[in-house]
Amino acid sequence: MATIRAAAPDDRARVERIVRAAYAPWVEVIGARPLPMDADYAALIDARNVFVTGEGPDGLIVLVPEDGALLVENVAVAPDRHGRGIGRSLLAFAEDRARTLGLPALRLYTNELMTRNIALYESLGYVPSGREDIGGRHVVHLAKTLD
Repeated sequence: MATIRAAAPDDRARVERIVRAAYAPWVEVIGARPLPMDADYAALIDARNVFVTGEGPDGLIVLVPEDGALLVENVAVAPDRHGRGIGRSLLAFAEDRARTLGLPALRLYTNELMTRNIALYESLGYVPSGREDIGGRHVVHLAKTLD
């Protein structure tokens, strides 16, 4: 597994391609573009909220520190790299990052129709903590308290 590093401005085009490719299959399932497809990655990279795997990059995670938790805003892996543990490594990195920042928990949300993703998060110790309508999208909130 490649190292995980803060994304640089030069990574932006690849980050955006990964996000488009990773989320494209969900457009038909949820009936709308998933929110990460329309995020401002230039601003997120400038704010040092985007982390990528190695030189490729092959995957990315967007982490936003909040009061009391680290928000995992987005995790995306290039489809041709699925099944290699990249997503799990990115989520483990998020836990380490939260600890480094002195934050006791992580939180995230995903569309309720993205059941595979919800199952993955639950297998990693995330617990559903609520539901919400965000712009006509029904999302499930999940949280994980760190030891």
